[in-house]
Amino acid sequence: MTDVARNHTTLDQADLDRLQLLVSDWQMLADLSFADLVLWLPDTEGLGFWAGAQMRPTTGPTAYLDDIVGSFIPRGRRHLLDQAYDGGRICREGDPEWRDDVPVRVETIPVRRGSRVIAVIARNTNLLGVRTPSRLEIAYLQSATDLARMITDGIFPYGGERLLSTTPRVGDGCIRVDRHGMVTFASPNALSAYRRMGLVTDLVGSRLKDITAELLHSGHKVDDVLASVVTGRAAKEIEIENADATLFLRAIPLRSDGQHVGALILLRDVTELRSRERELVTKEATIREIHHRVKNNLQTVAALLRMQARRITVPEGQDALAEAVRRVGSIAIVHETLSESFDEHVDFDDVADRVGAMVADVSTVATAVETRRTGSFGVLDSEVATPLAMVLTELMQNSVEHAFGARDGGAASGTIELVAERALGRLHIDVLDDGKGLPTNFDSELSGNLGLSIVRTLVIGELDGTLEFGSRHDGKPGTQITLDIPVSE
Repeated sequence: MTDVARNHTTLDQADLDRLQLLVSDWQMLADLSFADLVLWLPDTEGLGFWAGAQMRPTTGPTAYLDDIVGSFIPRGRRHLLDQAYDGGRICREGDPEWRDDVPVRVETIPVRRGSRVIAVIARNTNLLGVRTPSRLEIAYLQSATDLARMITDGIFPYGGERLLSTTPRVGDGCIRVDRHGMVTFASPNALSAYRRMGLVTDLVGSRLKDITAELLHSGHKVDDVLASVVTGRAAKEIEIENADATLFLRAIPLRSDGQHVGALILLRDVTELRSRERELVTKEATIREIHHRVKNNLQTVAALLRMQARRITVPEGQDALAEAVRRVGSIAIVHETLSESFDEHVDFDDVADRVGAMVADVSTVATAVETRRTGSFGVLDSEVATPLAMVLTELMQNSVEHAFGARDGGAASGTIELVAERALGRLHIDVLDDGKGLPTNFDSELSGNLGLSIVRTLVIGELDGTLEFGSRHDGKPGTQITLDIPVSE
């Protein structure tokens, strides 16, 4: 609609905002009318009208098999459009139009903003679906007529409403109340929804405010917001619930000649939806608690290993236990991150930074190592995050142990950099150090290093990725280890 308006009309932004508000809510008018709606916008030169938007009903057969948005009708071809736009009043045709052997009744509704008519809605009813109207159809059509008048008067749609995914439609349940809040009509779905809340009487003839108060066990009293909705005095949405059901209500006040004449109350039974949401919240909380406990258990294991290491006098044994502590710690970091999230996904940048800090901390006694990250890993699934954290821990720890030597007579030092790049479902990682480089004829597959064996197993076997060892590609001294793994977008 915006493109059509900007290319072919002189409507300003305020006009477009009003029309966007109308179009966002006119499915209700189409369903109440059992008719197709077409929004016609006046041409810049006054030569005719452009179709800016179209809506088909869910309650009856369509009058348009094809989309007509963007089409043009010159003045004089559809005199009802001309009359509604020029006269600012609703116009009806006595005889139906025939379109592809289908009789169509046409009605045009001027859309007013302030004192100006800015567009015209054509309401097109396929008469092949018309039969002797039921009470439901009569109530729907009367409500559609009231809304059409309010559009012409510039009252509807109301501003300030925030339509949600749970906002009810006409078919979900519809109640009409008079200006006193008495129910004059209730659709079968609306009655069923109130029955689920515990209603044993009929809705028609009852005061909706009192009925709702009784069902909510609130001592025949409701707060101001709920009262404004169930009496139809304010255009608002609200959710009500008791032990049996949860309903989402939306009130559309109806006005005529500036006076409140009643309201439409659309409602939807969202009991199952809310139940599923509560189950998901409970499940998510349980999963987070499990990750929290796993993290605590892993930290306990790491503490036990450190205690054991202090009791061992053999350096090789101390080193082996220290490596085990680091491996357990890297897994604990992932579970700690998962315990703080609402799903099984991890912001891996935080994990990588913490793993790097852990490696740097344990290296400070013998080797002063700085770790840093370039680029972003993004969000990863937990089944990828855990093995990848272990891989990075092993690779950086291997650099700490083997890449750096004393420089200029001082302590051993160096820098390890993680470079991450994510694109097209792949995660490319480089682990760079500025150490002494790989030994001559180095082969990672023949190396007896346990850490490298773990890395190869995790990268190739579990992450389905590739792993390469070599000199730095930028020509600087040191080692470059490249990983490439598939990740979900």
